[in-house]
Order: sequence, then C-alpha cells, then structure tokens
Amino acid sequence: EVSTDDPETAFCTLANREELNPEEDSIHHCLYQFTRNETLSETNKLLCDVCTQRHCGPKNNIKSEKKYVYTNAKKQMLISLAPPILTLHLKRFQHAGFNLQKVNRHIKFPEVIDLAPFCTAKCKNVAEGNTKVLYSLYGVVEHSGTMRSGHYTAYVKMRAMNNHLSDLVLRGQSQASETEPVKGQWFHISDTHVQPVSVSKVLSSQAYLLFYERLM
Repeated sequence: EVSTDDPETAFCTLANREELNPEEDSIHHCLYQFTRNETLSETNKLLCDVCTQRHCGPKNNIKSEKKYVYTNAKKQMLISLAPPILTLHLKRFQHAGFNLQKVNRHIKFPEVIDLAPFCTAKCKNVAEGNTKVLYSLYGVVEHSGTMRSGHYTAYVKMRAMNNHLSDLVLRGQSQASETEPVKGQWFHISDTHVQPVSVSKVLSSQAYLLFYERLM
C-alpha cells in the first residue's frame, strides 16, 4: 500500500530505528535490511505522472507523444497492519553460477520480537501512543539436507489458550498483554516421533519458517 496523504511521515516508523544496530546473521538484521530506505535512481528511476503532465500537458496528449518523465525517488517497505500471527519465511538458497545452493548457516531469532521499528508510524491496528508491537515464538520449521532432497521437522510450543490473540483474530481488538514469552513446553516433531526439548534447543535450530503470536 502506498501512502501519499502525509509526506512528512512517509518514511517514519512506529519506534525509532536509528539506534538499531542489528547483529549479522540475525532475524532482526534480515528485517532491517528488508525494510531499509532505498534510493531509486539511474535505470531504477520512478515514472512520475505529475512530472509527465507538467512536461507534456494534459493526460490525453501523453500517450500520443510518449514523453514520459522519470525521476529519482525513495522507496521503503514497512508494515501497515500488524498481523495476529506473524510468519517469517527465511530464504535459504543462493545462486552459485547457474545452480542453486542451500544456505545452511544459523540465523539467530528471539523468543519475543518487537516489530515496531519495522511498522509505519500510523500502523492501523496499534493503539495511539504504543511504541511496541510484540510477538511470542510458538513454532519453528527446520529443513535438513540439500536443495534436491531432505527432511522437514518442526518445533512446537504447547501452551494455554491466548485469550488476547483470540480477541485480536475474532474482533480485531488490540489490548496490552504480557511482554514475556507465552509459557509452555516445547516439543520436537519428526514424522511420528515427538519428544520434549528445551527452549535453547529450539533457538539453536536452523529455522526455515518462524511462527509468532501477537502479545501487544
């Protein structure tokens, strides 16, 4: 969604990201890079309708003359609506010549993550004055093997019902909740084998998919 109603806040975020110094190979660094401010110039210039009309006159003359005007611009992708369930899909492949190669390095991810530095200043379902949008981890999918073959396993937290999340899903209401991780027991699931594991085991996995539920 492109917001043009307030250019002054177009590149502002819900929480200050200037102080962020995300660690390499972390999910925070991935989010920071994905939502960074980009400059569109040279071959990436933006087609400007206003500039084109100013240069060519009324719209009905533009197509016939084909004198489109491109201009330098700034681009930033931010979250405008915080979801009840946050799903993060890590790109675990890279191009090696004409082939695809799997990326096996560990990406650090937390039990509780704050999306506020990656949300627009006017995030639609965040109460005015709130500068935190917190999520608690409840599921991880891991892949072992290569690009051609492998095996998927999962880590899932068994926990009590989250009434706040139910209200958010069913009624779209957002109220302050606990800022700590939702309590529960983690399990590792591989085909028909299920066994309890520690949270440290979960956080050391090579995550492919991450599932978070909203706290506040």
